[in-house]
Amino acid sequence: MGTITANGITMGYEDAGDGDPLVLVHGHPFDRSMWAPQVTEFARTGWRVIAADLRGYGETAVVPGITPLETFARDLTALLDALKVDQVVLGGLSMGGQIVLEFYRLFPDRVRGLVLADTFAQAETENGKKVRNDMADRLLREGMHGYADEVLHKMVAPYNVQALPTVAEHVLGMMRGAPPEGAAAALRGRAERPDYTDLLSKISVPALVVVGQDDEYTPVSDAEFMCQRIPDSTLAVIDGAAHMPNLERPAEFNQLLHRFLNGLAPRIH
Repeated sequence: MGTITANGITMGYEDAGDGDPLVLVHGHPFDRSMWAPQVTEFARTGWRVIAADLRGYGETAVVPGITPLETFARDLTALLDALKVDQVVLGGLSMGGQIVLEFYRLFPDRVRGLVLADTFAQAETENGKKVRNDMADRLLREGMHGYADEVLHKMVAPYNVQALPTVAEHVLGMMRGAPPEGAAAALRGRAERPDYTDLLSKISVPALVVVGQDDEYTPVSDAEFMCQRIPDSTLAVIDGAAHMPNLERPAEFNQLLHRFLNGLAPRIH
């Protein structure tokens, strides 16, 4: 745990373990603690796991306005530069997965493998842009609590809210604790994101595409769309999970990630 100044802002981050770097990017409206089971597991098994709070979330500075995906990607690059980390395996969930795609678009030579969890590649629709901007307005007006309560059962499958109350409380706590200005800025930036469909066929590193079987936000069809276009990709559908399989089914998620990581070519030093 620590903070560092990178790209002109203070960033909170985890840097655990020793070995090849694995960088994990959280989604909206969460923070780096959503990766706690993976930080623990992979730091224990020979990886250096880096998980940062994105701009506007957790312990990282809040910058009101609009935060494009490119800004998030450049923040991560600046953090890696500050930590003297060059080539990484890069994984992200939901918005984090779109930031991963943007990072790859900008800095392909720094990536040796991609993990795309519960995310999708297409640009926003006109209606989607309105929905995101309206939600940004609402979060600034009302705060996070009402929104968090409404979406909990889509983030975590309803049966897991009942069966895994500690997980549900963690997810609800992250959402309620997110700074409204940061969450709104991310929503506005994400509304204007580019379409990554054409990028998918140009990805030249192995990719693991993971999705919860019962994910409503990014259904299995979105994962299949990406996997059909990324040349060296593997699709994994996790039963008994919705939008956050890394927390709802951490053992299964970690097993898939171990298998993927173990199959990568050695890092170029």
